[in-house]
Amino acid sequence: MPVASSPPPRSLAAALAAALVAALLVLLPGSTTAQAAPVLLSQGKPATASSTEGAGTPASAAVDGDNGTRWSSRFADPQWIQVDLGAPAQLTQVLLRWETAYATAYRIELSQNGTDWTTAYSTTSATGGGQTLDISGTARYVRVHGTQRATEWGYSLWEFQVYGTTGTGPALPGGGDLGPNVIVFDPSTPDIQARLDQVFRQQESAQFGSGRYQFLFKPGTYNGLNAQIGFYTAVSGLGLNPDDTTINGDVTVDAGWFNGNATQNFWRSAENLALNPVSGTDRWAVSQAAPFRRMHVKGGLNLAPNGYGWASGGYIADSKIDGQVGNYSQQQWYTRDSSIGGWSNGVWNQVFSGTPGAPAQGFPNPPYTTLDTTPVSREKPFLYLDGADYKVFVPAKRVNARGTSWGNGTAPKGSSIPLNQFYVVKPGASAATINQALTQGLNLLFTPGVYHVDRTLQVNRPGTVVLGLGLATIVPDNGVTAMRVADVDGVRLAGLLIDAGPVNSPTLLEVGPAGAAGDHAADPTTVQDVFIRVGGAGPGKATVGMVVNSHDTIVDHTWIWRADHGDGVGWETNRSDYGFRVNGDDVLATGLFVEHFNKYDVEWNGERGRTIFFQNEKAYDAPDQAAVQNGSVKGFAAYKVADSVSVHEGWGLGSYCYYNVDPTIRQDHGFEVPVKPGVRFHDLLVVSLGGNGQYEHVVNGTGAPTSGTSTTPSTVVFYP
Repeated sequence: MPVASSPPPRSLAAALAAALVAALLVLLPGSTTAQAAPVLLSQGKPATASSTEGAGTPASAAVDGDNGTRWSSRFADPQWIQVDLGAPAQLTQVLLRWETAYATAYRIELSQNGTDWTTAYSTTSATGGGQTLDISGTARYVRVHGTQRATEWGYSLWEFQVYGTTGTGPALPGGGDLGPNVIVFDPSTPDIQARLDQVFRQQESAQFGSGRYQFLFKPGTYNGLNAQIGFYTAVSGLGLNPDDTTINGDVTVDAGWFNGNATQNFWRSAENLALNPVSGTDRWAVSQAAPFRRMHVKGGLNLAPNGYGWASGGYIADSKIDGQVGNYSQQQWYTRDSSIGGWSNGVWNQVFSGTPGAPAQGFPNPPYTTLDTTPVSREKPFLYLDGADYKVFVPAKRVNARGTSWGNGTAPKGSSIPLNQFYVVKPGASAATINQALTQGLNLLFTPGVYHVDRTLQVNRPGTVVLGLGLATIVPDNGVTAMRVADVDGVRLAGLLIDAGPVNSPTLLEVGPAGAAGDHAADPTTVQDVFIRVGGAGPGKATVGMVVNSHDTIVDHTWIWRADHGDGVGWETNRSDYGFRVNGDDVLATGLFVEHFNKYDVEWNGERGRTIFFQNEKAYDAPDQAAVQNGSVKGFAAYKVADSVSVHEGWGLGSYCYYNVDPTIRQDHGFEVPVKPGVRFHDLLVVSLGGNGQYEHVVNGTGAPTSGTSTTPSTVVFYP
């Protein structure tokens, strides 16, 4: 099935602005201590001006990151605009993007108190346009003071950006050891099996425990191992390619702890290894939040638990399985940019993109949705060894990808970042310290652990990598947002679990500020294996789980989950109205799992959005029909595309209901979308699990109702 071609850039002006921001990147030297790199300090900070032309051109519009809004002054000399950075900072650069009404003469002025000013830069011969000015000094307030206008109008700035570093303490060091819960093996390590077994006994059924572990295998060959993987456990090879690290044995997930039911085998991963399974077939019986990435299985892969009990879907990417993948009892599954020797069986929704060997398109019988390529993809960053030195490899973006990014004797495309350019975050680190590291220009490597943050982690620098090991978990305290990303190019977030705290957070993760306008098509932000949880480990609340405001963002495998079991679970106890909200344009979701939210699970407001594979269950615990009534509509759709959207496309999307508190609840539909020529969906289904609630339609008023207790999908192959 062909995929829609990539949309054109939004505007030349936005592209030029993005290029200017990208030009401010500073590469950190390969020293053993952290070196400061400039980051954007002014965006969203309080701004004031000597005057404004009108209500539509306030001072705040010059520091909002939106290339389509501006500040303009009265038509008189002199005029000024200033920004309060909130704290003293070491300043390095100012970027000005003038509108037609620019200054020929102006000064950049600095102040600690907003009253007493010193000049950091001055000119009497400026020519407008985009100007990047190198400055130096320490200040809290920065002012552009115009003294001569180039036109009859006032002064007008699209953007006024200040770059530098903050923090008054000593620089934090980059690099260092990986902490006690990162367990590193080489082929000569004694008793590897015993250590694997010890952690598995602890983690096998610790579904909501605090243990977090990462196993790392140095390049080489390991014989006779069976690495059984429990909760919050990750296993990875340390080679640049999967075949650099070979286990003659297995990496196994089964469901003995849950009587052969694999539907709760969450939060674990396997990456960057080659396996020669003992029996010829490896077992990986998982459900959500259990990625299988950059793996080479020299045999078959069985996705069902022993005894072929229930299993609820997972994710494979950038992997090669020489033999057959046995899907068996998996209700749904997504496989991206991989190579497989074959595929057997399918229950409701099996989706493939860019995967040679995948079964042909057949939905709904057999339930295969097969796309020849993935429109845009970029693999997850990973830790590896270059000789004796740890580095993080950051794979390059691919367009219309097909097959793995590695293999065939060629080096993977991308770049390497030495560990000394990362702040290695260990349990006990405060949010203030983590933010200081980010401000210094360091990337973040979270070691396994649970991290409570009392303020938002703010990722402002383009190209920042935030990578978690062993399902590192961030818990926001006091109702803060756990993490925000600025509207900049190329941020990589990967391998994290964000767990809501007991005080309601407005959001848990924000990618880009509200109104973000930058064009990031050339270097998008990626969010990969970042999971969101509300409740389960204890009471948690959040109005929205993840919000994507930045254009061109790629969300590649996420599970956004309002808990249906565990501790702190109840209709109001772990209240969370919305799971995934997209406001940015040209956002792509590959492998989107969102479940159990009180209202819309997915709200898509941006233009030209695309989703390849969606899995959803509506909230089990709705007390009655009134609790889910959406005006005159019965129930909130699982996937809602705003009426204002003109272009949107999706492939392989499923929604299930299991209203076990009140089985009489009815949903008008699983999917609610505008009826427009540019809004297209392929291969949709809804399922009533055992007759606990029913759907009237699949999408809008189209599709047969579910009925009875037979758990039979109602499907729509094309809409409209």
